[in-house]
Amino acid sequence: MKLYNSLSKEVEDFKPINQESVSMYCCGPTAYHFQQIGNWRTFSLSDFLYRTLKFNDFNVDYIMNITDVGHLFEEGRDDSGEDKVEKAAEKEGKTAKEIIEFYTKDFLNGYKSLNLMEPRKFTKASEYIDPQIDLLVTLEEKGYTYQTSDGIYFDTAKFKDYGNLSGLSIESVKEGARIDPNPEKKNPTDFALWKFSPQGKQRQQEWQSPWGVGFPGWHLECSAMALNELGETIDIHVGGEDLKMIHHQNEIAQSECATGKSFVNYWVHGAFLTVDGGKMSKSEGNFYTVDDIEKKGFSAMDLRYLFMTAHYRTPLNFTWEALQNAHNSLLKIYDIVGSYEQNPEAEVSEKYLKRFKDKIGDDLNLPEALAIVWELLKSSLSEASRLNTFMKMDEVLGLDIQEHIGYEVPEEVENLAKMRMEYRKNGIWDKADVIRKQISELGYVLEDVEDNKYKIKKRL
Repeated sequence: MKLYNSLSKEVEDFKPINQESVSMYCCGPTAYHFQQIGNWRTFSLSDFLYRTLKFNDFNVDYIMNITDVGHLFEEGRDDSGEDKVEKAAEKEGKTAKEIIEFYTKDFLNGYKSLNLMEPRKFTKASEYIDPQIDLLVTLEEKGYTYQTSDGIYFDTAKFKDYGNLSGLSIESVKEGARIDPNPEKKNPTDFALWKFSPQGKQRQQEWQSPWGVGFPGWHLECSAMALNELGETIDIHVGGEDLKMIHHQNEIAQSECATGKSFVNYWVHGAFLTVDGGKMSKSEGNFYTVDDIEKKGFSAMDLRYLFMTAHYRTPLNFTWEALQNAHNSLLKIYDIVGSYEQNPEAEVSEKYLKRFKDKIGDDLNLPEALAIVWELLKSSLSEASRLNTFMKMDEVLGLDIQEHIGYEVPEEVENLAKMRMEYRKNGIWDKADVIRKQISELGYVLEDVEDNKYKIKKRL
């Protein structure tokens, strides 16, 4: 199996630390807003990778985090500005806890509707405060931190490999930097590990620490959760490419300085999703969620299929026409497999399965793997063999084929089919043809087989 490693910038053979279990971490949602379809593309990438590893007989210890505290944002920065959870609570007239519970529930509903396999654990940042403080203490003891009036910061100049993932050096950032809103920072790339609560104002989410009351920085949270759950070196870390430049670079810096070991062996980043060729934004009116998709008459599974039509490292342009095409293709697949004759004992085609496995094992080449599925469905193999082979492939694709095989033929159609067969036996061909058309209008196709028998299938 091969994967593109964002750190080496090469496609590499995947070699896990431990053959018995692959450790995998994915940066999950921030629990203060609805997840847009670009987020879902990243989460689906992680799901496809998880399924592919399992398909290749790896045991996978998979963790996804939920950021429920400390996510700050100011234009062009990530360690200053307002806490998004607290801001959402104030805006919506709710408590921070209510905001987190509401948007986490919405995320989990979307997760289920896209048929994403659950990780071993969804880790919430607020439940790992002690490990975060312990990690910060270690960094402080090793001399990687300094204090300003608003918090504890990581000194990126002390980590010689800073910028290896992003490709940006500290010096290049300094040259292109505007005036930093925090003049106390030693370097523009330095980032907050712990933020002090504002004086005279109590936050809904704050904790005691050796440095005073405050809350953890966003980057510290992910490192602490990953190290706590998966160990000092992780096999695979997944995320969107928007996180590569800052968040993931900072995770590497603080984790490796704390442990003295490599943090992640394989970094896997998904490309951006655009809408109608442009950036998705609320101001443009093209900020779409799974709920928006469903209100238009589509399903989350249509979106899942659309994600498979472009390689994960290639930008995907979302249009309603593209989603309609994905819907049509998926509906056709469901119709085809729903009409297939079933036989659990039928042979699985090793030829098609090997070709499929080769494609998904080649840096998750899902578009070409999907093309092999269509070849299979149009092949001369028996229906049962095609179905059983596709069922095996669906362990990776996650199209929920099992739910679409086998169906009850309406009694009206069965009765018409029996009547037509009697007409055929008696040579009344014109009436037999009329009934065939009636059956077709009801959405079914009648196929004559040997010995005056017939087969009823759903019409495509």
